[in-house]
Amino acid sequence: MQKTVLPLMLSLAMSCSSLLMMARASAQTGQQETQQRFPDVIGVKVRPAAGGGRQFDFDVTISSPYDTPDRYADGFRVKGKDGTVYGVRKLWHDHAGEQPFTRDLYGVDIPSGVSSVTVEARDQQHGWGGETLDVILPKKR
Repeated sequence: MQKTVLPLMLSLAMSCSSLLMMARASAQTGQQETQQRFPDVIGVKVRPAAGGGRQFDFDVTISSPYDTPDRYADGFRVKGKDGTVYGVRKLWHDHAGEQPFTRDLYGVDIPSGVSSVTVEARDQQHGWGGETLDVILPKKR
């Protein structure tokens, strides 16, 4: 009888230990997700727009680990160092199955005296914030 009980007890103890470690990892992941209040801008590609003038096209990559229909990154904007907003892209739904995700904003007018801009994202619950990226505008050819 002891020969069968001992392996069974050992197997049960290992299973409980594995479940406990998985529960701890899940709890830590949940804490990290709830601690982040804003989406992060993690990439920006900018190029001069096809037309003349000082228009630029932006491809912005955003990471938002809490993206659900109840709470998601609902926009991003391009602004100057002085806080002037040059362009805003509204996002109408979550991107839970697509993380990180990239969206564009085309034809952003930026005055000739501005050489760089900041791109930041918005969370529908907490507003603007999170990691931003500063981008140097390319010269027109």
